[in-house]
Amino acid sequence: MRIAINLASEPFRRDRPMVAASVAVGLVLAGMLAMLISLAVMERGAAAETRQDIAVLNKRLAALNAEQAQLESSLRQPENAEALGKVAFINSLLYRKGISWTRIFTDLEGVMPYNVRLISIRPQVDARNKVLLDMMIGTQSPLPAIEMLKRMEGSPLFGSTEVHTYLPPSQTEPLHRYRITVNYGQKL
Repeated sequence: MRIAINLASEPFRRDRPMVAASVAVGLVLAGMLAMLISLAVMERGAAAETRQDIAVLNKRLAALNAEQAQLESSLRQPENAEALGKVAFINSLLYRKGISWTRIFTDLEGVMPYNVRLISIRPQVDARNKVLLDMMIGTQSPLPAIEMLKRMEGSPLFGSTEVHTYLPPSQTEPLHRYRITVNYGQKL
């Protein structure tokens, strides 16, 4: 009969696979650490270049702002005020002249149902150089006007619409008439 007794002060353990796996994981982690350090160094260099580019652009911007301030101060002088007023007036005329009627009618054709009549249209340019269309439309029933408003609000060319007045049919005018204003996205 054999009795399995281990009289050694340190019993035998199978630690070799665990040690080998630990060494392998340690090497992988050390490689990843080296890669992260190299990436951090490269990013620091790129960030330094970006900071230099931003500093150069800020200097150019400051120089342009100083030049613009100098030009504006010379324009604001009393002897130049009359010329500045004329320039502003001519610029407003040019903006109004820049509105393309052909393009307005082409864009309206895409959103107007066949049974809506355009009675009048008056484009206006506001202080922010945005075009606003003031229109009068006529329809046999209210449904085509509602359809037109839905199409305008869904179109990327037209912005928010607002109905100002509604005139029901009368003996002299058989149409339902609506006065509408709409923001128009034509570039000047």
